[in-house]
Amino acid sequence: MTQEFPAPRPPSMPSAGAAAYRRRLTAKQMEAEVFVRANRAIRAADGAEPLARARAVADNRRLWDAVHASVMDPTNALPAPLRAQIAGVALAVLRECDQPSPDLGFVAEMNDHFAAGLWR
Repeated sequence: MTQEFPAPRPPSMPSAGAAAYRRRLTAKQMEAEVFVRANRAIRAADGAEPLARARAVADNRRLWDAVHASVMDPTNALPAPLRAQIAGVALAVLRECDQPSPDLGFVAEMNDHFAAGLWR
């Protein structure tokens, strides 16, 4: 017996519930959601097939590249010492992602910490 699933909704047409949820989030909480989604992929990729693992690592690499670029931007309003600390974490995660067999637990832990900090 096959189970039928509804056709997936195109990304440009989110559900009404998802749209309402996003409207209630602050900008920082939306950023936290990006870390949560990236982490979901990293945790699912741990022990998964090589392609899924590579995709999750690449997605996390793009996320941390964006974080690093953001804090290195001189127009960023965060205090310089905080920007330097975030840049250091970003570089550590990027170095880990570049390893032949990255420690996905470390990447997931950093994602968790940043998501938690952004939800405050």
